[in-house]
Amino acid sequence: MKEKLEQVLSTLFGLIFIALSLVVAVETLMRKIFNVSMQGADELGGYALAIGSTLAFTVALLGRSHVRVDVFFAHFPKRLRTLINWLSAVMMMAFALLLAWLGWESLLDSYDYKSVSQTPWATPLVYPQSIWVLCLAIFALAAAAYAVLATIWLLQGKYKKIDAMLAPKSTQDEVEEELEDLQARQQDEPAPAIAHPIHPERGAQ
Repeated sequence: MKEKLEQVLSTLFGLIFIALSLVVAVETLMRKIFNVSMQGADELGGYALAIGSTLAFTVALLGRSHVRVDVFFAHFPKRLRTLINWLSAVMMMAFALLLAWLGWESLLDSYDYKSVSQTPWATPLVYPQSIWVLCLAIFALAAAAYAVLATIWLLQGKYKKIDAMLAPKSTQDEVEEELEDLQARQQDEPAPAIAHPIHPERGAQ
């Protein structure tokens, strides 16, 4: 389930910025060749960055890719490391819920005041902000699920599960992931066709 969600969000993240790059390319060509502009590339870029970065929050959480200052972490006792991992999940949940709440308040303000973008398109901000708040809600739900699960495991004494889910990736973990990804790509690639040499005797016949 976690891997599937991470894959879906990563795909959406990539598609957003591929679409943005196409819009920017078309905008550049139109300005260069026809001396006209769509007057919307900057606006779309802002929406893409807001939504894409919010999706990246969840992807980084699921993939244990958030940056943590852990210079001394490896030297702490094992139980203390587990407690720090649990605390990081609780703090991440609080941060994600705060972001979701602030985003929701911003969306309500835009809806009440019928706010529009300060561009020639005058886009009603409630539309892009709705997608943004949805992404924040996904992040908050994922962070809350991690914190609740980690708390249950902490009470049950399942410290290894907490560390496996929340501990920052080590260099060995990253190398193993790259090797697994390389092996998966090699298995997906079709085997090269082997050309059989034609013997002169058979060719003459």
